[in-house]
Amino acid sequence: METNDTLSTGSGRLQGRSGGFFTRLGQDTLYAMTAMPLGLAGFVLTVVGVALGLGTLVIWIGIPILGATVLASSGLAQLERLRLRKLQGRVFPAVHYRGGGPSQNPWVRALRRLRDPQSWLDLVWGVVGFVSGLVAFVVVTVWWAASLTGLTYWFWERWIPRSDDDEPLAELLGLGDGRTADVTLTTVIGLVALVSLPFVVRAVAWLHASLASVLLNSRAELLSEVRRAEGAREAAHAAEAVSLRRLERDIHDGPQQRLVRMDMDLGRARRQLADNPDGAAEILAHLQQHTRETVNELRALSRGIAPPLLVDRGLAVALDELAARSAVEVDLHRDLPAALPPEVETAVYFTVSEALTNAAKHAGVDRARVRVVVDRDAVVAEVTDAGQGGAHPGKGQGLAGLQQRLTAVGGTLDVHSPNGGPTTVRARVPLT
Repeated sequence: METNDTLSTGSGRLQGRSGGFFTRLGQDTLYAMTAMPLGLAGFVLTVVGVALGLGTLVIWIGIPILGATVLASSGLAQLERLRLRKLQGRVFPAVHYRGGGPSQNPWVRALRRLRDPQSWLDLVWGVVGFVSGLVAFVVVTVWWAASLTGLTYWFWERWIPRSDDDEPLAELLGLGDGRTADVTLTTVIGLVALVSLPFVVRAVAWLHASLASVLLNSRAELLSEVRRAEGAREAAHAAEAVSLRRLERDIHDGPQQRLVRMDMDLGRARRQLADNPDGAAEILAHLQQHTRETVNELRALSRGIAPPLLVDRGLAVALDELAARSAVEVDLHRDLPAALPPEVETAVYFTVSEALTNAAKHAGVDRARVRVVVDRDAVVAEVTDAGQGGAHPGKGQGLAGLQQRLTAVGGTLDVHSPNGGPTTVRARVPLT
């Protein structure tokens, strides 16, 4: 199965690009070589547009010129974002500008863009991108030229016109005179340039891409993180409210009814204690049985909040106990560290518990496979059964509530359950 790895960076994520060594070298070279002409266009647009707009602010035409400049620079910024995705494998959220939709009057859109901070960052990129693009273009051109000309110098050197006063580079450096010394030195330079070429090209492409990501994408990433945090907070509040309502209903329908019945039975036993001791003893025996059942029911309800074994001995032991008392036979594979954050342990535990409960109730199977491991910076829990399939978070409160619980801790839930099975419930809970 193909994987798609991503590496978090200071601004955006660097996605593992497909292709081999030469593909990556070609992408980096193309990215660096095209950076200069695009940077030049952005620089000219920014300098001329801003200067003309500021210079004509005293009359009404200055503001529309600035708006049009900002609008055009945003178009170049979008082109750079496309290059970052396609040629550098950078992953980042979509950037949304102020100013309304495409159907709105273009002049109104241009004027509203002046109030968007990202539009001014795009203008800054028009200057910074030209400088870094020029550096990238020059460095990559020099290294490729040194590699190609140095390695082929032995062939075309014979056609170079020379005079008696010419001194080859090898002679100037004191490495000898004559054609052999000159060709040898130039070939060595070409070999050194060729060996270092991938690293140099990668470095200048990374530098240009990083500057672009900081100016063009970092604000969108920050806003995305804020929205994600707000969504997680809302999901946590919703999950807490649902859990409290369910707990209140379960207590009302279960232990509370039993306690009311026990209070009534105690009153009957007290009234019969003097006149009918045998009847009172029988009532007390029933009360003792009701007490045990109430304690067991309260213990079961407490597992819905935080299972005691999970709190006391950690996730690994709690998963072992969960697999042992599951209604279906469980093949459990776990590889977990000794200590995990409490919210992570709770989320993973309830993911496995809910998935096993669904397998027992709805899948019609007697066996399930559970895998819980740490994958980089997250705990991944997978529960697979060979049931009838058709599971979906939108079909019931179980998976929907589980998805809400995972969202509250920044996790994700993926349910793959085609009709006919098998069903795989996969949760990923970040450790930080």
